[in-house]
Amino acid sequence: MRLLPAPSSQSLRLLFLFIFVMGVAPYPALTAGCPDRCVCDDQLVVQCAGQELTLFPNDLPLATRQLIISNNRIGELPALQLNYLSDLVYLDVSNNTLTEISESTFGNLRKLAYLDLSFNTLTQIEDRTFGPLSSLVMLRLTDNLGLNEIHPDAFSENIALQVLDVSRNNLTTLNISSLIALPSLRSLGLSGNPWMCDCETEDLCLWVQIEGFKFQVPVSVFVQVPYAVVTLANDGL
Repeated sequence: MRLLPAPSSQSLRLLFLFIFVMGVAPYPALTAGCPDRCVCDDQLVVQCAGQELTLFPNDLPLATRQLIISNNRIGELPALQLNYLSDLVYLDVSNNTLTEISESTFGNLRKLAYLDLSFNTLTQIEDRTFGPLSSLVMLRLTDNLGLNEIHPDAFSENIALQVLDVSRNNLTTLNISSLIALPSLRSLGLSGNPWMCDCETEDLCLWVQIEGFKFQVPVSVFVQVPYAVVTLANDGL
């Protein structure tokens, strides 16, 4: 009987490479490295809070479910990098230096349920900024001291949104069409804004009074006038 020759070391190396490429090796999304100055765990949580980052972290595992990059100095959310994280459900970008976000920022994050953009330097929220976020349940937009405009259609497609907080910004008006489009809304934060006395604010106060049964906590809308602060909504709602 004729014996086959033993495989050479080069042949073995080629065979191993072939097996690796064909997917016998673990899925790369789960084994990708963790970004510098971040901690990644086996629950697909990436924790990068308080690391003095000035840029969005590179080399995030593609299967990341929770990303916490709060308390840094990040000035931009790069749409290309962020939208690779299509399994993301929780994103905390609070206490950074973001100045701008748009519809493209969150274009592929259809599973995202929690988004915290508080304590940044945003100045306006444009049309359909959060449109792609069809699973969004909680949105925190507080303490952006320069935020003075929210487009009436900013939340028009966020039908799952239950908690919206726009407290302590620089809003003087808020078109009620932004809120009427939210059938699941259960909690609304409006305090700490310099609301002006005009027809739009009157409509907002009336809406809060009519729809007050939806809210888990009392809702008050305060309107700033030259010599006084007038409460337009009933604290007992």
